[in-house]
Amino acid sequence: MIGPSQNPELWAFLDSLHYGDLLSGTVAAVEPFGVFVALDDGPEHPLFPGVGFITLPELSWQSFEDASEIVHVGQRVLCVFLQSDTWNGEARLSLRATGPDPFQAFAERVEVGQRLEGRVVKLLPFGVIVEVDDGIEGVIHLSELAGVPTTVPGNDLKPGDDITVVVTGLDRQRRTVSLSQRQAPPPALG
Repeated sequence: MIGPSQNPELWAFLDSLHYGDLLSGTVAAVEPFGVFVALDDGPEHPLFPGVGFITLPELSWQSFEDASEIVHVGQRVLCVFLQSDTWNGEARLSLRATGPDPFQAFAERVEVGQRLEGRVVKLLPFGVIVEVDDGIEGVIHLSELAGVPTTVPGNDLKPGDDITVVVTGLDRQRRTVSLSQRQAPPPALG
């Protein structure tokens, strides 16, 4: 822990920030646990590469495997201040908060019972993850797969396959979409 008496300039800076403030800076380090940002108006941090820190969930609305898919060292960023981390002496930031949440726009134009075209992203023990819109993924539980339910998801499905699904649930707060392949009517012959 870095106390106020050890680094008064850092603590004065952190105390001056308010939730929602926009802060600019440069990505100083990309780590498996988050991203350090050297803030333009902030002091040097005595231990870390930057006084600003973005946790992985606050990087982007879209899903990603590695933070380097979203940002890189040296990149200029504009972030929203969330809170001061008094243990580490950091400004916790959000990069994703600077843009609209694509899930909310998706939920505005899609309703339960609607048929969508999607692409299989991942097979999991409990079902299949399907991308149904740019950056929007939903889950087909095993019981909602077409054909005979099985313990091995999507015997006939693999990542990259295009499939037709029906929206069976939308939770705006949790940002989740439940899907069914079984309930999707077959395409019309013609």
